[in-house]
Amino acid sequence: MKTSPAAPSATAVPAAGHAEGVSNDEFRAAMSRLAAGVVLVTSTEASLDPDDPGAPDGEDVGMTATAFLSVSLDPPLVLVSLRDGSRMDDLLDEQPLWGVSVLSESQRHIAGRFAMKGRISDRLLFEDIPYVRGEVSGAPLVGGALATLECRTEQRIPAGDHTLVIGRVLTARVTSAEGGPLTYFRGRYRQLG
Repeated sequence: MKTSPAAPSATAVPAAGHAEGVSNDEFRAAMSRLAAGVVLVTSTEASLDPDDPGAPDGEDVGMTATAFLSVSLDPPLVLVSLRDGSRMDDLLDEQPLWGVSVLSESQRHIAGRFAMKGRISDRLLFEDIPYVRGEVSGAPLVGGALATLECRTEQRIPAGDHTLVIGRVLTARVTSAEGGPLTYFRGRYRQLG
């Protein structure tokens, strides 16, 4: 009888969270060799004072993500990885509805804009980008994206310094946008081909 090798023990990883001999730089360099699609995750933050008719209606929030994938067909589920304590992580902890725009190769400027550290307000980031509001989520969905999804959070899973957010897909649209997908490889946005 053939047996499969035992799964690694959870105690094999030191308290620091790294396997022995693997540095942050080595891990980052190895993972940079994995090409990933680029999406813009969006949601709308509720008004800070909904009882005040003069208060702003809320603010649109966006975040570039490369850790996004399909999880299940039945039911339709997707997963996005969010850095703990990021604005999007905090928002999706309170707001269950969000949108995803699968960016095309011609939308590198959008990806870069929403990935900047120390960036300006999200309101200004959305200012000159064409978008429509999702019918279900109300989230901005970028015009010219290859596809758009609207999601509702089903589960949040703590994972190291990130939170894995699993969302049920409520709407999925493939647009008539031309061109290929925007990808991220070796620390840069790239086109296929």
